[in-house]
Amino acid sequence: MTTFSEESPTTSASESPVEESLSEKNSSEPDQASESSPDEAQGTEQTPQEELQIFQDKYMRLAAEFENYKRRAQRDQSDAIRYANESLLKNLLPTIDNLERAIQSGNDAGASGALIEGVQLTHKQFLETVGKLGVRQVSSAGGDFDPNIHQAVAHVESDTAAPNTVVEEFQKGYFLHDRILRPAMVTVAKEKSNQTEPSSTEDTDEEGGIQA
Repeated sequence: MTTFSEESPTTSASESPVEESLSEKNSSEPDQASESSPDEAQGTEQTPQEELQIFQDKYMRLAAEFENYKRRAQRDQSDAIRYANESLLKNLLPTIDNLERAIQSGNDAGASGALIEGVQLTHKQFLETVGKLGVRQVSSAGGDFDPNIHQAVAHVESDTAAPNTVVEEFQKGYFLHDRILRPAMVTVAKEKSNQTEPSSTEDTDEEGGIQA
């Protein structure tokens, strides 16, 4: 009878690729526990006084930023209250214009009596009411032209007014506190042109010319 001997499989170090790869990976990784970054090394070298100074600087910057934000918020809130009636007051200006036109028309027609006095009183009360809210008229006639508060509708040559001077006001302008509510519509003087029309000469004797 033939007998077969069974040999138990043996594995050597050279026959285990998994263990070799794991050992190579472990040997290739740096020892993170033993190494530290320069920043960490510098942080550990800081003294308590230096760390305290760093925290104080951060606190001062944060406090300054908060103070600036608080001032901006207060200014925005103040402006919102100060100019809250801007749209309403701007819509009332045409009514004031119409009252002034009615008074001017009555004066030109020589009208007098209770009617014209009532219109004048109404106009005065309007100006007093809006004046309490910070509305005031723009000074225009005779002054220098300012594009920030004036709107030029025409430029005219003038012998009496200097160039860039307001010579006539078509519509009054108004301020709301220190902000322009409506610019004034004005006519501005400009320099006179020195151009002269060329003189035309007429031949009195047509036959006196040179004939070919």
